[in-house]
Amino acid sequence: MTIKLKNDKDIAKMRVAGRMAAEVLDMIKEFVVPGVSTEELDRRCHDHIRKVQKATPANIGYHGFPKTLCTSINGVVCHGIPSEKDILKDGDIVNIDVTVIKDGWHGDTSRMYFAGTPSPEAKKLVEVTYDAMMAGIRAVGPGARLGDVGHAIQKLAEGAGFSVVRDYCGHGIGRVYHEEPQVLHYGRKNTGLLLKEGMTFTVEPMINMGADDVIQLEDGWTVMTRDGSLSAQWEHMLVVTKNGAEILTPWPDKR
Repeated sequence: MTIKLKNDKDIAKMRVAGRMAAEVLDMIKEFVVPGVSTEELDRRCHDHIRKVQKATPANIGYHGFPKTLCTSINGVVCHGIPSEKDILKDGDIVNIDVTVIKDGWHGDTSRMYFAGTPSPEAKKLVEVTYDAMMAGIRAVGPGARLGDVGHAIQKLAEGAGFSVVRDYCGHGIGRVYHEEPQVLHYGRKNTGLLLKEGMTFTVEPMINMGADDVIQLEDGWTVMTRDGSLSAQWEHMLVVTKNGAEILTPWPDKR
C-alpha cells in the first residue's frame, strides 16, 4: 500500500478545492424542495462549478458516470444518478455528493438534505449518521489507526439501532480522485493502518435504518438497501495534522 503524504503546499491547494465543494453544497440547499427534479439540482451545481468557480466537476465521465452529482434519495445508499424522472416529494431525504477539481486537486464532500418535513425516524437516522461521521473524524490523528476510526463510527451507529454499510468506504484523495488508503466505517480499535501527518482521505459513513445489505441496480451505479429501508450518508475530506485532523471541506453553515 503506497500512501501519498501531502506537504503544506499540497494541503493549501486541497483546502481551496475542498472549500469549493462545500460551497456547492451550501449553494444548492435552497433548491432542495418538494417538486424539484434531481436533474435540475445537477444542472445548477454543474453551472456553478463551471461558470462561477471556474473549476471542473470531477464526476462527469469518471468510469463513465454521466452527471456532476450523485443524488441518493431515501433507500438509495450511494451513486444515484440525477434524472428528470426523480422528483423530490415532501418528506424525502437525499444525499448530494459532489467533487470539484481545482488546479489539479480534488475536493470531495456530501451531505444530507430534507425535502419538506421528514419523519421523526428519518430525521434521527440523518442526525445519527452525521454524529457517526464526526465521531470517526475525532478519532483521527498521528499514531491512531484506521480501525479506531471505523470503531468510533460503528459503535455510535449500531448503538442507535442502525447498521453500517460494509460494501463501500472512504478513500485517500489528492491529485487522484480515489487513492490509498481505503477507510472502512467499521472496525476494531488499535487495528489497521497507522495514521501519519499529511495523509488525506474521506470519512463518509453510509448508515442504514434496516440491515446493511445492499444491491446495485442495472444502471451499474445506483446502490440501494436490499430491504428497502432508508439510508443516510455524510462526507468530509480531511488531512491528518500533528494535533488530530483538519476538515478540508467545512460547510459554510457548519451543518
